[in-house]
Amino acid sequence: MKKNFYITTPIYYPSGRYHIGTAYTEILTDSLKRYHKMHGEDTFMLTGTDEHGQKIQDKAKEEGLSPKEYVDLQAQKAKELWKLMKIDYDKYIRTTDEYHEKTVQWIFERFLKQGDIYLGEYEGWYCKPCESYWTESQLVDGKCPDCNRAVKLMKEEAYFFNMKKYTDKLLDYYEKHPDFIKPDYRKTEMINNFIKPGLEDLCVTRTSFDWGIKVLSNPKHVVYVWLDALTNYITALGYGQEDTSLFEKYWPANIHIVGKDIARFHLIYWPIFLMALDLPLPEHIYVHNFIMMKDGKMSKSKGNTIYPEQLIERYGLDATKYYLLREMPNNQDEIFTPEDFVSRYNSDLCNDLGNLLNRTISMINKYFDGIIPNYKGIVNQVDKDLEESVKVSVSNNKEFIDKFEFSNAIQSIWNLVSRTNKYIDEVEPWVLSKDNKIEELSSAMNHLASSLKVIAILIRPFMLETSNKILKQLGLNNNVSFEDLNNIYSFDNNKVIEKGEPIFLRLDTETEIEYIKELMNNH
Repeated sequence: MKKNFYITTPIYYPSGRYHIGTAYTEILTDSLKRYHKMHGEDTFMLTGTDEHGQKIQDKAKEEGLSPKEYVDLQAQKAKELWKLMKIDYDKYIRTTDEYHEKTVQWIFERFLKQGDIYLGEYEGWYCKPCESYWTESQLVDGKCPDCNRAVKLMKEEAYFFNMKKYTDKLLDYYEKHPDFIKPDYRKTEMINNFIKPGLEDLCVTRTSFDWGIKVLSNPKHVVYVWLDALTNYITALGYGQEDTSLFEKYWPANIHIVGKDIARFHLIYWPIFLMALDLPLPEHIYVHNFIMMKDGKMSKSKGNTIYPEQLIERYGLDATKYYLLREMPNNQDEIFTPEDFVSRYNSDLCNDLGNLLNRTISMINKYFDGIIPNYKGIVNQVDKDLEESVKVSVSNNKEFIDKFEFSNAIQSIWNLVSRTNKYIDEVEPWVLSKDNKIEELSSAMNHLASSLKVIAILIRPFMLETSNKILKQLGLNNNVSFEDLNNIYSFDNNKVIEKGEPIFLRLDTETEIEYIKELMNNH
């Protein structure tokens, strides 16, 4: 029976255009889904939009639309962007979907009945853009600690979720499941910054606006953002509804992918909600860092925002995905610069990978009339070294992905690209041909084609188009999976393309850097 794999993105707040930071989350999730699919697993990917709240109500009013009209428009734009980016999601959830709203109402009443939720009065410093309440001590220089914007003192009747009731249970879970939170240091942050100082009960309803899910037993209250938003991961699968087959099949999730700005909600509140529902917790929650600009966070007012469709239109989808995944470190924010983007494109994609493919195709055509020679075993030490490098790259790639070190996983593939380029210089096929050393020359061409086949398979989860182009130029079928890595040196008289076409064209550095800078300033 196929192993199931359920992966989710956060549901995004549709208050404007999505920049490359949001695109990164989607690309990472999509790549992981494809990776597991290539391992023969039964995959399910969820994405969507978080469509309630005061900010949406205000934004819609600004644009002369009803909140529903506004979110309909935003959801459509999001779906168009994911289509352009070829995101292979299985379901798109909107928190305005009727089934979601009904299930949230049912969950709320259940928590109320269990004594997990109680009615009280909330007074606190409210940050409208983040839809977050803060205590005086949590403010930084009198401003929101998350976004550094102004806050307003608010007081209103509200329902609260009793977080304290579950604190010990949560800490015990952390202790017994060391792989639950990735990277590990995020767990330490949660314990030291939020749990040890004393976990505040969470405000879960509001009365000062009405664009949200009404509380059935007290309709002047609407369910506040996190109880509404976080439950999407289970309502999308049919939890609490008539047809629970997807929920029974895919829950618990294998992994939630989230940005660090919503880490606290996913690593503390979400596990506690699940414990209160008596449901198993997801296997992993992976928290990634931000893509920053040299002058800090992306913002329209600073004129430093870049959008995925702008890069895709000019440089292609695969180059955009490669850059974003390759550059994001595990332990700090990525700084996007036009210089780095152009440099990665020219050096890694054009020079290293593109030239390797071109040289290989051209030599197989020149020396063997385009037919990839059969494998005759290891002919010399250089062949042996390359075969060892192939094994190491395949093994490292899997190990890094299993540890959620995605940038390192890609680096392991490019180590093989570099090693294979070096192999050409070591074996000197032009000298072997001149000296009529046909056996060594035949082995060299087989090893080059084999290396490229491995590279095409390893990059496939995040560079599908490029993978297809490499396989096509090698005369191979693109219906490949990771199982094909068990038989990499075998070719069935495959004929390479007669004239290899460059898969990445070299960019003029100065022109392209200026072009990207211009994009960033045109907002």
